[in-house]
Amino acid sequence: MKITEHIQQAKDTLLSYEVLPPLKGKTITSLYDHLDPLMEFKPSWINVTYHRSESMFKKKMDGTFEKIEVRKRPGTVGICAAIMNHYKIDAVPHLICGGFTKRETEDALIDLNFLGIDNILALRGDAAKNEASFEPEKDGNFYAIDLLKQANSMNNGIYIDEDIRDGGKTNFCVGVAGYPEKHFEAPNLEIDLSHLKNKVDANAEFIMTQMFFDNQKFFEFANTCKEMRIAAPIIPGLKPITTKKQLTVLPRIFHVDIPTELSSAVMKCKTDAEVEIVGTEWLIQQSKELKAFGEPVLH
Repeated sequence: MKITEHIQQAKDTLLSYEVLPPLKGKTITSLYDHLDPLMEFKPSWINVTYHRSESMFKKKMDGTFEKIEVRKRPGTVGICAAIMNHYKIDAVPHLICGGFTKRETEDALIDLNFLGIDNILALRGDAAKNEASFEPEKDGNFYAIDLLKQANSMNNGIYIDEDIRDGGKTNFCVGVAGYPEKHFEAPNLEIDLSHLKNKVDANAEFIMTQMFFDNQKFFEFANTCKEMRIAAPIIPGLKPITTKKQLTVLPRIFHVDIPTELSSAVMKCKTDAEVEIVGTEWLIQQSKELKAFGEPVLH
């Protein structure tokens, strides 16, 4: 079922989760062990992130180094299929521009379509660790809107090879990312929102936001989207703080602010177990406020 259909048919606020593929070498059981206790809350779908390959140098026996490509968390497409089979709920794979050519993206979309996966989240993705800024693959998509347009073309039966006539039409519901505190590369929120509007005007059907810890920033973001006639449903992304280390890691990696009240409470904790209690309570209060605000889903 499409995410838009889940939202349209909902009688109450929906819940969804997001998981990372297990590290290479671990089995799918490690993921099930994590998800099994959460199933009692009846999530409507589960997002599965995608992680690009990383270039590494491995020392050879003769003392020289060999450059190799390593993907530490493979299996996004297979995990989506496994989740749908195991739990009988929808899975939403993330697709990224980085590390994919357009032909590889097309093949991935064909696989997803064959598996009956109706939804994707189209993202540009981060720069590779050895790159100062994002660089697309040769013949790859540069921006999320390019990936969105490619998926929409396949929905219309249009493939890369021009000799494909009357191609089979896919039926993907494509979502994009939103940033209540703006994307870190955007010069300001206004320009960032103009990019978001362009994606929605190009037929993005839902918006999933970056995590945030200050609901007021989300409310302002949602209201500005409404003023700009960005009509796609906005799904707020939430995460509980569980360790003191996250006070520095999350702002650095995800470019989000942590409210003084929350950071002060975390700093007073003596153990990460105490931090988890504080972070969980903050998340519960965020969720209650967002539900009262009328948000259709808590992700």
